[in-house]
Amino acid sequence: MRNSVIAIMLLLCGCASYNWKSTVPKDLSTIDIPVFRNETSLTGFGATLSTQVAREFQREGSFKLSTSAAIEIQGVAKKTTISSRDLFAARTRRHREHIVNAQVEVSVVNKLTGEVVVESRLYEARTTVLADNDIVTAERSAAGRLAEQIARQVVDDLVHFNWKKGGSK
Repeated sequence: MRNSVIAIMLLLCGCASYNWKSTVPKDLSTIDIPVFRNETSLTGFGATLSTQVAREFQREGSFKLSTSAAIEIQGVAKKTTISSRDLFAARTRRHREHIVNAQVEVSVVNKLTGEVVVESRLYEARTTVLADNDIVTAERSAAGRLAEQIARQVVDDLVHFNWKKGGSK
């Protein structure tokens, strides 16, 4: 009994400093996400990225989307690569596994002051797709999953950003 009381006390002490509310200052809690520039061969990847980043911000809830926002996310889809390998599922059936990688640079600008808060931070994502020899279909299939991974990284970074100091984590 005594050990369980001590364990509960230690748990409560450890959680005393935990904060459930957002650390984003109220004056910086609106965000604008223009369409990301796409420098890859993957058609429409910039639009897919910006849409997914906006959805992730809405899901997380610390920022509100607005075109007249205090913070702007500027993104550039820099590079996608694809590599393939053959898989033999059965003697007569042949598949190809495509590994798709993406690199995206994201900058964050405080539109109230004009300050670049985060400059060209690189985010990377990787996924796999099973397809035959159609690489275009494999890339399109992978685009949404890559965008989801990158969106989670971007949102996590900004939610945990040290806004008071103007520096990262």
